[in-house]
Amino acid sequence: MKKKEFAQLKTQQPEALRKSVLELKDKLWTLKTDLASGKVKNVREIRSVKKDIAQMLTLLNNMGTK
Repeated sequence: MKKKEFAQLKTQQPEALRKSVLELKDKLWTLKTDLASGKVKNVREIRSVKKDIAQMLTLLNNMGTK
C-alpha cells in the first residue's frame, strides 16, 4: 500500500475499514489455499495482503474501535 492510499484510509469510517479487512482476509485465505495447490505464482502478494490487513487493523485500534 502506498502512502497516498494509506492517507485515504485514515479518512474512512471504521465500518468501511472493517469491511475492507474482511475482504482482504478472504483474499488471503484464497491465496493461501491456492499456494497449497500450486496455483499462486506471485508469492509476494501474500505478504503485501498481510501488511495491508495489519495497517488497517492498526488504524482501527488507533480510532478507539475494534
